[in-house]
Amino acid sequence: MYKILTLNNISQVGLDKFPADAYTISDQEANPDAIILRSFKMHDMALPTSLKAVGRAGAGVNNIPLDKMSAAGIPVFNAPGANANAVKELVIASLFISARNISEAIKYTDELQGEDAELSKMVEAGKKKYAGFELPGRTIGVVGLGAIGRMVANTCVDLGMNVIGFDPGLTVDGAWQLSAQIGRANSVEEMLPKVDFLTVHVPLIDATRDLINADNVGKMKESAVVINLARGGIVNDDAVCAALDAGKLGCYVTDFPNNRTKQTPQVIGLPHLGASTGEAEDNCAVMVADQVTDYLETGNIKNSVNFPNVSMPRGTDYRLVVCNANVPNMVGQISTILADANLNINDMINQSRGDVAYTIVDVDSEIPQSVVDTIKQLDGIMIARTIQA
Repeated sequence: MYKILTLNNISQVGLDKFPADAYTISDQEANPDAIILRSFKMHDMALPTSLKAVGRAGAGVNNIPLDKMSAAGIPVFNAPGANANAVKELVIASLFISARNISEAIKYTDELQGEDAELSKMVEAGKKKYAGFELPGRTIGVVGLGAIGRMVANTCVDLGMNVIGFDPGLTVDGAWQLSAQIGRANSVEEMLPKVDFLTVHVPLIDATRDLINADNVGKMKESAVVINLARGGIVNDDAVCAALDAGKLGCYVTDFPNNRTKQTPQVIGLPHLGASTGEAEDNCAVMVADQVTDYLETGNIKNSVNFPNVSMPRGTDYRLVVCNANVPNMVGQISTILADANLNINDMINQSRGDVAYTIVDVDSEIPQSVVDTIKQLDGIMIARTIQA
């Protein structure tokens, strides 16, 4: 029986993916095989010795200590793309809200007072005051062309906008999913003077912190709109608010408001709504539950942020999975131990990612625990476990 610890409220649709006859799920489990979470911060959490996997029901993993997990041989799974449509829709909503001054117009009408005839005159006056502009022909810069960024870019093309994208890590598969009408920038700085809108869809890491800052925000058009529904810290709020106060920027839409942004009238602050839809929460929970189940029951790894993707169909009923430091001759040593135990290898796969290597071995007969214990004693071994069909 596998034990799952939940550290946040997880969609029941996702939790139902764990077979009831083989899994127990609790928010109080002391010795879990896997942890499922959303925003819970694990950095100061002591890791249970029983822990084999962590699943983040979302895309970002800033709340999980990846180095600590890798050192313990624990893969961390996320759900890339599962909430992409929800975020895309909010980005598109942000375009309309900012272009048509909708937020300010709502505030204006909410504050109107008087008889209906008086209100009618004030409404007509407000219509002129809050007139906006249309999106076709406008240019948007999309920084980060992962699952969300690609959807945003393609939708903006459909809206008749000119789209410029920047992503130095764009994969071939990702490029195939982009409209041919999307232009390419070689840097963020290159696109800034050209865009009417800028939206960021990158993780918060050292390289992306303050990506939009005091040094480069001045390169943008005075009417430009900055949209950050990715992570707080990617856009330097002080720099953008200072530009807004000076009339050097048009509007800032952020999912991460604070006291500085609240003081600036041209900021539209949202309460971290990006992926906050029932559909997105269900999709993320289902995806991560499937991945954690697959790992626990077969050893296969898909969508891990700290381990290589490794998958091998079952060739026999007897499987060994090993995680180790990515150093020479580990596979040779493992193979030798199996051979010395008269265990014939039916199939094997080994992949590495950075300092971590991962091996799946199918053998023709049951693997004694003494063999697993011998493998665990090798220098550089993080985990070794058997999975019997």
